[in-house]
Amino acid sequence: MYIIKVKGKAKIPDYIQIRDENFVLVAYFRADRPLKNIEKFGLQGKEQELSALIQELPFGKLQKLDI
Repeated sequence: MYIIKVKGKAKIPDYIQIRDENFVLVAYFRADRPLKNIEKFGLQGKEQELSALIQELPFGKLQKLDI
C-alpha cells in the first residue's frame, strides 16, 4: 500500500490518502483525526506507528506504506 499527505487550503484541513498496489483509493481521512476501522486495512495494532508516520510525512510525496 501507499500513503500520501495532501495539504489543505484555508478552511479545508490536511488529509491522508492510503492507496493499494494499483493506486486505487482505499482510505481518505483527516490528518488530525485517527483512522477509524483501521482493521479493515490490515493495520490494527499499528496506530502509534501510523500516527508517527503521518506527523513526519511530507506533503505531496507518495510513499510506500511499510509499517
